[in-house]
Parts: sequence; C-alpha cells; structure tokens
Amino acid sequence: MLEAFHHSMPKLEDEKKHLTPCASETLPITVIVAARNEAHNLGRCLDSLRCAGEVYVIDSQSTDATVQIAESYGAHVVQFHYQGGWPKKRQWAMDSLPLSHDWIFLVDADEALTSDLAREIRDAITDPTRDGYYVSLRMFFLGRQLRHSGARFYKLSLFRRGKGRFECRLKDQDQSMADMEVHEHVVLDGDAKGRTARLRHPLLHHNVESLSRYIRKHDEYSNWEAKVWLEGEANAQDLAPSLFGSQAQRRRWLRKNVFALPGSPILFFFYKYIFCLGFLDGIPGLIYCGLQGVQFFHIKAKIYELELQAVRKEAR
Repeated sequence: MLEAFHHSMPKLEDEKKHLTPCASETLPITVIVAARNEAHNLGRCLDSLRCAGEVYVIDSQSTDATVQIAESYGAHVVQFHYQGGWPKKRQWAMDSLPLSHDWIFLVDADEALTSDLAREIRDAITDPTRDGYYVSLRMFFLGRQLRHSGARFYKLSLFRRGKGRFECRLKDQDQSMADMEVHEHVVLDGDAKGRTARLRHPLLHHNVESLSRYIRKHDEYSNWEAKVWLEGEANAQDLAPSLFGSQAQRRRWLRKNVFALPGSPILFFFYKYIFCLGFLDGIPGLIYCGLQGVQFFHIKAKIYELELQAVRKEAR
C-alpha cells in the first residue's frame, strides 16, 4: 500500500518546467487577478505575467502578504468591499476601473501564464474577426497534473473590452457565497456572439495547496450552487443547460439531469473516477473525484435545508 502511494506522488519537476515566464516584449492586454489571502500563489502568478501591459489585483482585505507581493511586482492593487448582491468582484472591476488596453484577460491567483500561451495570445488579439477566446486549464491537484478526472475545461478568459460580461445567475447573494464569481461564465454581447475561438495552449491551474483551504472555499461555492439550482433555469438564460451546446452548457445539462437521481453524489463520483478515467490520475485523482462527489452532496443537502427554511417561513 505504501509503495503504491509513493509511486503516485507528484512529479514536482514536471510541474516546474511549465512555469517559464512569458517573453519580455509587452503584451497589450489588461489582466485582472482576483485575490483574497493568496500570498502562497500570487508570486508565481504575477511572475508569469511580467510581460502583460497592465495587471490589476483585486483584493478583498487580505490578512496575509497578498498586497505586498502584488505591489512588489508592480501590479495595481484595488480593494473590493463586497456588500452582497451583484455585481461581484471581477464584473465590478470591468465596470469600474480605468482599463488601458482593448483586451481583458481574466486570471485566477492560482493560475499561471506560459510563454507558449503568451505568444499565442499575442497573435490572437490581432485577428479582427475574433472578439473572444476560450482558454483551457492544465490542472495540478496536490502537486500532480490531472490528465483525466474530467478536470480539463475551457473558460472564455480573453475578450475585447466592452464585448464580454459575466452572466448574472443570482442577484440575491451575500458573503457566504464568496465575493467573486463562482461558476458564472463570461458571455459575449450583441454582434460579438459567435466571434470566438479556442486557444491551443493552456493556463496552468494549481487547484489546491492545502485540502483545508480547498474545502473552505468549496463550502462557499456550494452555498451559491444550492441557491442557484433551487431557483431553476430562469437564472441561466445566457447559457441554458444543453447537451449539444457549449462545454459549459453540457456540464450544466449533466448536473441538471443527474441532480434528481437517487444517490446522485455517488453517481457523480463514479462518472469522474471511472467514466472520465480519474483512476489513472493516482491518489490525487481519487481525492479530487471524491471531493467532487462530496461537493455534489453538500449542494443537495443545502438545497434541502433551504426548502425547509422556506416551509417554516410560510408556516409562521
């Protein structure tokens, strides 16, 4: 057993070789990085963004060295004081800040740009027929790259300023649901719809540095998910669940149709671990798929709790 565990330990040298900072030539984009107590991740992220023309770090009153690290890399640090409702952190930044460039690139504090992706972005933003690009994530979990487990997906992270916005799936939100967009997606407005493409090279995403922090963050996410799914499809008009739609729509269709089934958290785990070959990702794959199933269970349990609260309120 111990031998099998050590055999599955992450190859850290494989991870490090992807962290080459982008080329020194300035990349004419504005990068928005959402952060809160991200001192452990932010240096790696900002080091990879040295070539970006402008970087904003949108902080939420961090109590660690997040602000000092951001300032040491020359990033613009802006404090976001969330009071509930909409917009949340990144949409507020796009609406409120004096952004200098025509292209916006959304990056999480636990993500990093590679030189290959930087070169691809440099070419992509010169194409007048495109207003947005989907960027995939190469996910590292507990130090190991997840090649399976359903962990590879695309986000519309790069788009022309004024063309993209986050869908608003829930206006009645509070701090228990996180102060930044959880699983809302960027959508393009008007004539920009359909003027998108996929980039070949991924962002590096270091999904967890400690399981305790991962679980705390996903507790907030499940608060949001429970409220969203309880309200039904009325809040998914921009990206309705669809088996034949975009990747985000297919994922929503899957969740919608699996949710009502008895034992759906267990089914979701087996979907990730067996159907998506999560078992090939070793011990980190098992832990990741297991936590995904637990997250599903938390959402269903919180939906039940919200329904009970509604019944009690009506009975008063």
